[in-house]
Amino acid sequence: MSKVALVTGAGSGIGRHTALAFSKAGYQTVVCGRRVGALEETVDMAAAGSGKMLAVVCDVSDPGSVEKMYARVVSEWGRLDVLFNNAGNNVAGANFGELTFEQWKMVMDVNVNGAFLCALGAYKLMRKQNPQGGRIINNGSISAYAPRPGSAPYTTSKHAISGLTKTISLDGRLYNIACGQIDIGNAASDMTAKMNTGVPQADGSIKPEPTMDVELIADAVVNMASLPLQANVQSMTIMATKMPFVGRG
Repeated sequence: MSKVALVTGAGSGIGRHTALAFSKAGYQTVVCGRRVGALEETVDMAAAGSGKMLAVVCDVSDPGSVEKMYARVVSEWGRLDVLFNNAGNNVAGANFGELTFEQWKMVMDVNVNGAFLCALGAYKLMRKQNPQGGRIINNGSISAYAPRPGSAPYTTSKHAISGLTKTISLDGRLYNIACGQIDIGNAASDMTAKMNTGVPQADGSIKPEPTMDVELIADAVVNMASLPLQANVQSMTIMATKMPFVGRG
């Protein structure tokens, strides 16, 4: 039987490309997001002959919306093998002293609460299904290790994802649930288009940064998911080779 994958934030960028990669690999794929038009575009892009793709509108920060999404997964396929917990957002960069609570909460609601709700729904389904188990892959960020100036909400949220990944990985052992994390640096997408013209550096300068093809991220996630449950990529860092992350610039 074909495996079932769920990708959150699949209406654009990394989520869209990863959903298409799962479908191409033969997974029955559920794509979720808040914009039905964007999700339908993702579905339309799936290649003929690939695994079936189902679009489900969901606000990952809303417990009721997440519950309905998982009910749809169960009614359609009866199980879930992989969750790519990818949905996230950000606010414009701002010095810590200029941030508002509303900006902070906007990021936390999706990046932390949304990731928790989606992981929890997958975990509960995976531990009771037969055969038991599955895999949760959380989208972290190298921002958790080396933040950019003015990125307190986003960086803090990605620290939280690292803690969430490790605790699910431990608790999931009881139920054959593997949990890993992918930390991404400078994938080329609409969100990173400004890197071609320049982004803030730690020394206060503005410089362009190298990026990498977003499809490389998608392939990496599918590769993590393809392992048997007896093995797990606990943490993977994939980044543009020449980006200023390792070393001192």
